[in-house]
Amino acid sequence: MTVVDVYNLQKEKISELELESRIFDVPVKQHVLHQVIISQLSSHRSGSPSARTRSEVKASGRKLWRQKGTGRARVGSSSSPTRRGGGVAFGPIPQKRVRKVPKKVKKAALCMALTDKVKTGQLYVIDSLDLPEVKTKKFVGVMKIFDVHKALLVTQDKAENLGKSSKNVPWVKVMRYEGLNVYDILKYKHLFIEQSAISKIGEALDS
Repeated sequence: MTVVDVYNLQKEKISELELESRIFDVPVKQHVLHQVIISQLSSHRSGSPSARTRSEVKASGRKLWRQKGTGRARVGSSSSPTRRGGGVAFGPIPQKRVRKVPKKVKKAALCMALTDKVKTGQLYVIDSLDLPEVKTKKFVGVMKIFDVHKALLVTQDKAENLGKSSKNVPWVKVMRYEGLNVYDILKYKHLFIEQSAISKIGEALDS
């Protein structure tokens, strides 16, 4: 078991907490973390390049001129790719780029990311992250007390005061334990977890 200190928002140690070894003390494998992060990032790509084909172009179905007798070449639809304003032949179409990763690998990578924060001393367990009032200045003051920059805060329930107070702080992200993921854990240097959310994370990994 790994033992960590539990702090309040004034960085005063109030107790200690034993972390489960199966979650917070596992071998960290870089290739597994890389695989999961690439999967997460690829799923966020919009795949937006798109061009309309001749069937998607809005055009009249009427023949532009008669087939014979004009001395001109025969003509087809006005939406033909050979005509100005017509559809594009073999143009780009939206693609969904998804790299699927097994559920077990995702859970293993999450444990590795959490273990990395524990081993590097960048994990803070807080008794409660909810603030008494909505005040960005006070929230930034709390972060200064812990001397951190670029932090991820994980709560058990929706903390409205915390969310509103940190909304305009670009180097901080607040989320509930259900949304905890490998990319955000590694993206932000420090990780703050509400004490009550620790057990919930374990339950989520068991499901």
